[in-house]
Formats: sequence, structure tokens, C-alpha cells
Amino acid sequence: MSQTTATETTRSSRKTESVSSGRTTASRSVTVGAYIVGAVVIIGVFFALLAGGPADNPKPTSLGFSLNSFFTWIGQLNPLLQIPLVLLVFAVVAGVLLVLIEYAPRHGKGYFWLRLVACFAIPVLAFMMLRPYQNAVVYVMIIALVAGGLLFFADYRAREGSGYLFQLTLFMAPATLLLIVGLIYPAVSTIIQSFFDKTGKDFVALENYQWVFTNPEGFWSVINTLIWALIAPIVSTIFGLAYAVFIDRARGEKILKVFVFMPVAISFVGAGIIWKFIYDFRQGAQIGLLNAIVTLFGGKPVSWLDTTPLVNTICLLIVFIWTQTGFAMVILSAAIKAVPTEQIEAASLDGANAWERFRNVTVPGIRSSLIVVLTTITIASLKVYDIVAVMTGGRANSTVLGFEMVNQQQRFQSYGHSSALAVVLFLFVLPLIIYNARQMAKQREIR
Repeated sequence: MSQTTATETTRSSRKTESVSSGRTTASRSVTVGAYIVGAVVIIGVFFALLAGGPADNPKPTSLGFSLNSFFTWIGQLNPLLQIPLVLLVFAVVAGVLLVLIEYAPRHGKGYFWLRLVACFAIPVLAFMMLRPYQNAVVYVMIIALVAGGLLFFADYRAREGSGYLFQLTLFMAPATLLLIVGLIYPAVSTIIQSFFDKTGKDFVALENYQWVFTNPEGFWSVINTLIWALIAPIVSTIFGLAYAVFIDRARGEKILKVFVFMPVAISFVGAGIIWKFIYDFRQGAQIGLLNAIVTLFGGKPVSWLDTTPLVNTICLLIVFIWTQTGFAMVILSAAIKAVPTEQIEAASLDGANAWERFRNVTVPGIRSSLIVVLTTITIASLKVYDIVAVMTGGRANSTVLGFEMVNQQQRFQSYGHSSALAVVLFLFVLPLIIYNARQMAKQREIR
């Protein structure tokens, strides 16, 4: 009898589990379907807004005030009043967010309606404060209302309980807004601009990218950037690692490290000015240290920063390596000290010499630090601008992507070429960022 009862209980529990799992699956399908429909509506309305084209003399529509009008009003006030008012507005906005974060997730009809109103009111207010034009108000309202509806629907069906997703969204909203305005929007805008001409009006397809790889300025900026990315991190890491190994636990270690680390504290502009004096070339008496040494031994002074091919690029690379060796030394020195002494002693007892201990024990023990140093210096070398701008101004085929991107935009007003160079630079940096992210994920899994 007891076995029959247990069997029936097991069957009923299985049925309950299957029914609940079926309901969960159906609930997920409905939620995903709602997300998809909402996203399609928002994208469709956005493209309809773009396809509508500009109206003749459109008037901006707002709630009676906008961000533009607010900052214009602030700018007309006495400077002593501007800072307190901005702080007051910031405090009010932060206070509203904190109140919503604190009270909205609670249970009850009042809090339910508070979340419902906030989900629709916040997006509408945010869009309207941007002062959309009259022909765009309908589209803006539709996008805001659909976005608010999706947020409320997702919050209402959140597994963690009603109010959880709403609270999470408010927490993330300020940082997300800053990322969108300061990172995502400029990135998308730059990619789009790279397919238009220098004025940004006529679509030219891939002509800007063709210019990057065929025009001397664009071609040499790519070649030199690749040279920087290949030589600078390897040489800096080798010098930094060698210095860290040789002075590890040596007498006066701290002082010796300070001497190598000092260039890291110097800006690239300062380092460029210092080394520009070292490479200085002029007629008559030489004030450049390098040419003074050359003429001391009977040689003729050399215009180091104008010598091609690649001599001037190598001279610039030396400056960058000088500033990065100290960074590599500090990171790798700390990693070497973290290698267990028991492993080194065990390898020594097995008869391994100093080189074998370094190669088979120390290097595997600091592998993660080596990766961090190499990728960090590589990314810095891909983005270098200051050294080239201060020392050569990109002349004599010494330009790099970072410098040429700014040069094309500011000097030649060629926004298409500048954007294409920025996209190429982004494509060079992207694999390193992905690789770093994967390495960090693997380290977290190990921990």
C-alpha cells in the first residue's frame, strides 16, 4: 500500500514539474516574442523617421523647456550661480532616481502604478527634453512609449519578482546613457561617415578605404602603425623583463627601479620634446646629443627625424620604448616575486641552471602578466599620437594612424578620410581587446 502511494506521489510530482516547465517555456516564448515585436517596431519607426526626410523650416517641439534651453539659460547667469544651480539640478535628478530605486520595487498597488507611470513617463520626458522637431514628434513618442512598455512588461514578468528589473534598469541608466552618448553613438557615426566624402554629404562607398591603402599618407600610416605594434611591445617587454630579473632582490633594488620607472611618469609630449633635442640637427655647431657624438668622432651630422626609409620611425619608436620599459618592468617584477620559491628550489635541486629555471619555471609562472603587458603596450602603440605630432608632425613618411586621423580632420577638413582611418585603427585594436577579455574570463574560471 505504501509503495502504491509513493508511486502515485512520484507520478503526480512529475506531472506537476512537467506542467510547470511547460508553463515556464510558454512564458519565455511570450516574453521573447514581445521583445522581438517591440524591437521591430522601434527599428521600423526609426527608419520611417529617417526616410521621411527633413521638413521645410521645422519648429522644435518641447515641453516648454529643453536641455538646450536650460544650458543656454545657465550660460547667461553669473558664474557664481552656475555651479550651485548645476549641482542642485544634479541632486534633484539623482534624488528622483534614488526614490524610484528605493520605493518602486516594493509590493503593492501604489508601487505597481508608480512603476507603470515611471516606465512610460521617463522615456517620454527624456526624448522630449532633446527638443525633437515637429515632424518627428509622433515618431519620438511612439519609440518612447514602446520602449517604456517593453521595460514594464519585462519587469512585470521578471523571475526575481516584480520591480527587480525596473530597479536594475535605473541603476544602470546613468552609466548606459554616458556609454551611448560618449562611445556607442560616436563609433556608429564614425563608421557611417567613413562611407561619405570629405563634406559628409555624398556617398562614396569604399573610396575612403581605398585611399587609406593607396595614398602615401594613408599607406604609410598603416605600415608605420603595424611596425609600432610589432616592435614596441616586444622590445619593451624584453627590456623590462630582463631588468626585472637581474635586479630582483638585489641590493638597492628600489632605487634601480625608480630610475627605469621615471620615464613612465613623463607625458608623451614631454618625452617627445626631450628626445627631439637629442635628435636635433642643424648647420654649424650641433646642440643635439646624438649628432654631437657623431661629429666628435669625425662624422657628419644626420637629420635623424627626416631620414627615410624607416630610420625616423625607428627613432620615434625608441622614445616610446623608453617610456614603456618601466611599466613592463614594474608589472613583471611583481609577477616574478609571486612565483613560488619552492618551484625554483626544486628545479635547482634537479640540476637546472639559471637559464633553465627562468625558461621552465619563471616564464610559465608569469605568463598571464606577460600577456597583459604585451597587449597593453600594443594597444598604446596603436593609438600613439603625441610623439609623432611633437617630433615630426608626420613628415617624411613617419605618420601613424592616430596622428593621420587627426591630421586629416583638422588640417584638411576631410571627415571621410579621417573616419576611415579611425575605423581601420579600431579594427587593429579590436582583436587585442577580445583576446584580453577572453583571458580575463579564463582566469576567473580558474579562480
